[in-house]
Amino acid sequence: MMNAAAAKVTVNPRGRARPQDVDRHVGARMRDRRVMLGLTQQQMADLIGVTYQQAHKYEKGINRIAAGRLFDVARALGVDVGYFFQGLDTDGDFQPTTQQRMLLELARSFISMPSRRHQEALCTLARALAESENGNGNGNGHHDDDDDVGPARIAC
Repeated sequence: MMNAAAAKVTVNPRGRARPQDVDRHVGARMRDRRVMLGLTQQQMADLIGVTYQQAHKYEKGINRIAAGRLFDVARALGVDVGYFFQGLDTDGDFQPTTQQRMLLELARSFISMPSRRHQEALCTLARALAESENGNGNGNGHHDDDDDVGPARIAC
């Protein structure tokens, strides 16, 4: 069976599990269930309609399993799709950063403004504040480089 260390998932700075860790976890669960049922990798591959090499790559987490294929794997192994995600430890639920919470609040407030003029005024204010903070404003409310589409650029 899968050991506890294999169920541990590395979390990136934003609090989300890295995709390759999830792929390895799903593959390990696939292998555990296959072994539990006494199937070889070749038999498993035949059941889900892939080559032996592809089944091996799924189990190692080298290749991702598409949703439809995962459904086929679950059916072949006699489990629900959720079985493959059981024991996936992400060190707690996702917690948005302060900036992410503020951006969500800003977006909700912006979209609830009934007046297009108010939305445009807020865009102008945000652009002016960003330019003054970054020191790249040229006094006319536009960037010196009109091709700049970086994070400070707001399309309104």
